[in-house]
Amino acid sequence: MDKHTPEQRRRNMQAVKSKDSEIELLLRRCLWEKGLRYRKNVKSVYGHPDIAFIGKKVAVFCDSEFWHGFDWENRKKDFKSHQEFWIPKIERNIQRDIEVNEKLKSEGWTVIRFWGKEITKNIEQCADIVERAVKENEQV
Repeated sequence: MDKHTPEQRRRNMQAVKSKDSEIELLLRRCLWEKGLRYRKNVKSVYGHPDIAFIGKKVAVFCDSEFWHGFDWENRKKDFKSHQEFWIPKIERNIQRDIEVNEKLKSEGWTVIRFWGKEITKNIEQCADIVERAVKENEQV
C-alpha cells in the first residue's frame, strides 16, 4: 500500500527531473571550470547523452541509482508496493542503458556512465575521467 495519496504521489513524480538534475549540474560545472566545452541533452545522438562532446565522440551519462537500477539484484527486493510496475520499468531502463552503450560504441563513441553517488562523492575524479577521454579522442 502506498503511503502517499494519489495527489501527493503525482506531485512527487512530477518533480523528478529528466534533465538538469543536481548530479548533472555538478558534473557540468566542474567540466566547465576545467575549460571543457560540451553540449547537453543532445537529441541528435542516440540515447540522448546528458553531456556530449560531439567532435570527440564522447558521451557522458549521469545515472541516478533509483531509475537506473544500482545494485539491482539486492534493491529490487526493497519494492513493497506496485512491484508489477516498478520492477519491469527499472529492468527495462537497465536494458536500454546496455543497448545505448552498445550502439554508441559500435559507432565509435566513448561512453562514460557515472552513478549519482560517484559524482557527488568524487566530482574531481569523474571530471578527470571525462577530460582524459576527451583528450584521448582529440589525438585520434
